[in-house]
Amino acid sequence: MKQLFDLFNFSQKINYKTEILSGLTVALALVPEAVAFAMIAGLSPLTGLYAAFVMGLATSIFGGRPGMISGATGAVAVVIVALAQSHGVEYVFATVVLAGLLQMAAGFLKLGKLIRLVPHPVIFGFVNGLAIIIFMSQLAQFKTADGEWLSGSPLYTILGLVLLTMLIIWGLPKITKAIPASLAAILVVFGIVAYFGIDTKTVGDLASIQGGFPPFHIPDIPFNLETLEVIFPYAAIVAGVGLIESLLTLDIVDEITETRGNGNKEAVAQGAANMLSGVFSGMGGCAMIGQSLINTSNGARARLSGIVAAIMLLVFVMFGSGLIEKVPMAALTGLMIMVSIGTFEWASLRTFDKMPKSDIFVMVTVTLVTVFLHNLALAVIIGVIISALVFAWDNAKRIRARKSIDEEGVKHYEIYGPLFFGSVTAFNDKFDVMNDPKEVIIDFAESRVVDMSAIEALNRITERYLKVGKKVHLKHLSPDCRKLLKNAENIIDVNVMEDPTYKVMVNKL
Repeated sequence: MKQLFDLFNFSQKINYKTEILSGLTVALALVPEAVAFAMIAGLSPLTGLYAAFVMGLATSIFGGRPGMISGATGAVAVVIVALAQSHGVEYVFATVVLAGLLQMAAGFLKLGKLIRLVPHPVIFGFVNGLAIIIFMSQLAQFKTADGEWLSGSPLYTILGLVLLTMLIIWGLPKITKAIPASLAAILVVFGIVAYFGIDTKTVGDLASIQGGFPPFHIPDIPFNLETLEVIFPYAAIVAGVGLIESLLTLDIVDEITETRGNGNKEAVAQGAANMLSGVFSGMGGCAMIGQSLINTSNGARARLSGIVAAIMLLVFVMFGSGLIEKVPMAALTGLMIMVSIGTFEWASLRTFDKMPKSDIFVMVTVTLVTVFLHNLALAVIIGVIISALVFAWDNAKRIRARKSIDEEGVKHYEIYGPLFFGSVTAFNDKFDVMNDPKEVIIDFAESRVVDMSAIEALNRITERYLKVGKKVHLKHLSPDCRKLLKNAENIIDVNVMEDPTYKVMVNKL
């Protein structure tokens, strides 16, 4: 039986130093993100920090992708902000619990495999859009509290510290990998700011992160149908957004680590984590691609790094808030800018002249929707729909008919390509009913009858030949096509039956 905890899977070689140091780095990067997302949702900073702890710990232990980091995210914050404003935080907690139940149900129903339906151009667009969002979100550190751009000494100070952070993250791995470059960069910049007393923005300027252990708390709401009507739409969107972002992040980490995660297991873990987050005063969340990439770029590959990150985050909140609040935002800004650079699929730009125009359109559309609407789920759904329509259009043009007349005067139509709603019109245009001989064979050896529109097309073509007193045979229909025809008899009049001579489906005369 496969062990649940990779931490105790002794057959797997784990670099404990790398895992622990990477987890510490991720914990430092989680603090400003969790605080910022909670404030976006109009909630207390602690609701974001508690969500990051609970989500991170639960998914690190039970999730389907070792090394992937979960926590409070902007995608969820954008969804629940309206509910927080209209009904308050207790309804948010209840929504998160219900979203968790929906996600667990999706995992148990093995819907995680649906991520395979997301085409690669959509993933490229999603990743590129997310990279741009991560970069743009860091620009706030170069502005004053009034939204004005910094100038003079404050601007040069933060620019210098950000560039120093980026330089260390880029250059240190070329010298040594004894310590994660991102952690070293944060510590160096922190030390410089503290030693020289440099006046610059710190984590504490966002909000205080001081708190205790996440309090267990059943949402204080009326448990009735009216409440369900309020929270269910939000819960469904949170569940969908969370699963899409988590499963796409899992797919990206799979590609980086050249290993394979378990989407259904991750869906169950995400659901359980959200349920726990809701009853432990957290705002909920999902997988975080930025922090996951920080973790994997540091060399972390096991569950230990995520567990350490979650526990250290709680330690910061309970015991180390005074120290963590002094961490320069410049260091974390430089780290996240490097994450955005590493996240962007630069290879996708080099394939513009090689990819089909439809794929380029899908990729650019998903990127723009992600950047301007900040709605990752909508961006992915739009990309999938466009890709599906393009696929249907391309296949609709692929249907062909090879025509011949044998020595007995029977005309043969050999159909190539799928017969479905998109190709029905082209299929009907292939036949010359009035000028065809008395007997016609339509051969589907190289084709498939796919849907009800195709069945209706077969019904109409047999009726057209019947009206002019001609006989038509449908030959080489596959077993699933015959089943589809049989199932359709209660809906439309399918004029076919088994023919003993041709072993095909023929017209009822």
